[in-house]
Amino acid sequence: MVKDISKSVSFYESIGFTLKNRWGDFYAQVTAPGITIGLHPSKKNEPIDSADNISIGFTTDNFDEAKTLLSTLSINTKSRDEEGGQFLHFSDPDGTALYFIKPKW
Repeated sequence: MVKDISKSVSFYESIGFTLKNRWGDFYAQVTAPGITIGLHPSKKNEPIDSADNISIGFTTDNFDEAKTLLSTLSINTKSRDEEGGQFLHFSDPDGTALYFIKPKW
C-alpha cells in the first residue's frame, strides 16, 4: 500500500524497476528481472507502516483450478470480481494476506 502512486512509481524506477502497467491512481505494476510489484493506494486513515498493508498476489490463468486447490486444502477464501480481474483472497498460516488473480488485461 502506498500514499502516492506517482511518488512510489518514481521511487521504484529510481532503484532500477520499470513501470509495466498503470491504471491512473488506482493501481500500478513495476518490474525488475524475476519480480513484479503491485502498488495499491492506501485508504485515507489506513496506516501504511504496518504488515497489515502487505499482500502477495499470484497470477493464474486457471482461476477455477486455483479455487479447487484451496478448497481441497480446506483454506478459507473470498472471491472478488472487478474491472482488473478475478481475485481469490486467502491467508497463509501466519495471517499474511495472499491472493490469486486472473487478470483481465
